[in-house]
Amino acid sequence: MSNPRQDLLSLLARRSFQLGQFKLSSGAISDYYIDCRTTTLHAEGAHLVGHVFLNAIRARSWKPDAIGGLTMGADPIVVAVSMTSSHTRPIHGFLVRKSEKSHGTGQRIEGFRQKGARVVVVDDVCTTGASTIQAIEAAREYGFEVVGAMCLVEREEAGRQAVAQAAAPAEFVSLYTADEVRAEHMKLQEKAKNPGRSKPPIFAVSAKCDFCDRPAVTNIPGNRCAVHTSEEE
Repeated sequence: MSNPRQDLLSLLARRSFQLGQFKLSSGAISDYYIDCRTTTLHAEGAHLVGHVFLNAIRARSWKPDAIGGLTMGADPIVVAVSMTSSHTRPIHGFLVRKSEKSHGTGQRIEGFRQKGARVVVVDDVCTTGASTIQAIEAAREYGFEVVGAMCLVEREEAGRQAVAQAAAPAEFVSLYTADEVRAEHMKLQEKAKNPGRSKPPIFAVSAKCDFCDRPAVTNIPGNRCAVHTSEEE
């Protein structure tokens, strides 16, 4: 059976995780980088993101009216979750500008705008947590009730405590840790280096080995019993 959470982890490990020397937005240097947008903007990734976030939200019975976050890390997550929810209990989307726009209505919250509504604030990667905190503060300032905060990947640095404090009394949830994504990346790299031999199809047990009278267990490259199959390996 398909496991959306595991499938999304594998996709993050393949498409979003890189080893090297990278300067983060905080100014710190890291030996890895996670660019979640290569996954959240991927066709399969968007589908999985919608399901994994929605499953996590429902498991906590938050029952939000809308989901949103600071542009642009949150943008594809918001759209994916909103679309996935459309056939059941719809969760609408909103986006938080980094600053109020200087033209038109000058609003900072785009999309869903209903004061008093229950909302979940989301982000793609949480390092210091600054963008998530900014979105939480903007949502509350507008008049939303923040019932939960979520990030796709948490880098397990100082940001967790800060976001948890900003979200309180709402819960802050990270769907994956950077260590999980790194471990999956290394596992996939090792598998690519040592793909191993897939087991050949099993032949009818009534057939006999080409080298002896034992029952054959495979017909590739010829009729082979268990003994002569292992000898070739």
